[in-house]
This record gives sequence, structure tokens and C-alpha cells, in this order.
Amino acid sequence: MTPPLADALKGRLIVSCQAPPGDPMRHTDTLVRMTLAARAGGAAAVRVNDPEVVAATVAAVDLPVIGLWKDGDSGVFITPTVRHALALVDAGAEVVAADATSRPRPDGSTFGELVEAVHEAGALVMADVSAFDEGREAAAQGADFVGTTLSGYVPGSPHRTAPDLALVADLAAAIPVPVIAEGRIATPEQAAEALAAGAHSVVVGTAITAPTALTRAFVAGLTS
Repeated sequence: MTPPLADALKGRLIVSCQAPPGDPMRHTDTLVRMTLAARAGGAAAVRVNDPEVVAATVAAVDLPVIGLWKDGDSGVFITPTVRHALALVDAGAEVVAADATSRPRPDGSTFGELVEAVHEAGALVMADVSAFDEGREAAAQGADFVGTTLSGYVPGSPHRTAPDLALVADLAAAIPVPVIAEGRIATPEQAAEALAAGAHSVVVGTAITAPTALTRAFVAGLTS
């Protein structure tokens, strides 16, 4: 059954308001202000990292919050365990985003067990996948949304410089849950193309919320 939240997100933009370790923007108040700016610009929801930031965002912004918890920098590190997932629910996340690739999870659990725990706690799950089979399996295990977040970013997934619209289209045609396009969407035109390919919603991060990365790209362009 499609969750009611899906209606509010259909055809709309979700803004990923995150900053990597060491970035000057990685400060809770700064990230919350980023979500407020996304709200002012018309975003339908925000995607934020870390329970502390989730809780602060929930308190400040009247938008659905997709929470994740990045712990580590290799293997499964996007909400890698049931403990991480439940901490996000406790912080107020309406949706928990978690790695749903075929790689082993550090606590030995399965993605299905994470879904069950989050559902029992009263929240929804967004499965971050890198390939078609992973998306289909995540939907079968109860994910409420499936995102193409990890396409091109994990071993075995071909490196890409543009959104994986083929994966979006294949999943949208094959699974009964909403497909969320995410990853390397750099322009409004690409966001529209993702919807045309079958995406239910579109997540944009770096192109909107990453001044350090954007500055670096401009500098590289001037010196190349």
C-alpha cells in the first residue's frame, strides 16, 4: 500500500541538506537554516543526516524529514544498523533512509529486519539502492520508497557522471512503491527528465546545498 506521504511528494522536489565531515557548513544550526531555505524555495521535504540534525530540523521546519545516519566511510554506512535507524525515528524522522544494497550490514542484520523495526516504531523507510535487483528486493522486503541514491557509488555499480535515468525507468515500471530519483541531478532540466522517466519525486543535494563543492568546481573550471 502506498503511504499517504507519497501523495504529498508526488512530482515534487526533496532537498538533501547535508555537509561532509570537515566542511564549514557541517554545523547543526547552519544545516537547519539550509532546510528553512529549502522550505522557502518550495521543497516538499528535506533529507538530513544525523539524529541531532534530524531533531533540530523537525523542531524548526514544517516539512517531512527523511533522516539518515552516516556512520563510517566504506561499506554499508548509510543507516547501517537497526540501532541507527531507531535513533532516527526517536529524533522525529518521518522516513528513515538506509542502504539497501546487497552488501552485508555491520550488525549482521538484514535490510528486511531494519524495515520491520522502523515500521513497528511508526515510521517509513526509503531504500537507497545501486541496481535494479536491489530495488526490486527492497520493495519486496517492505520499503515504502526506493531511491536510486547509490547508483554509481558502490563497487560493481558503473561510475556515472549523470543521473541514472535508466535505473529510474526500470524500477518505476517494475515495482509497486514510489521510486525516488537521486544522484548527480545537477540542473532543473535533469530533475524534470527524472520525473519524465517515471520518478515519483526527485532529490537534489549538491547542486543546491553544497557551496564548497560548487566553488571547487568553478575553480577547477577556471584553471583547467
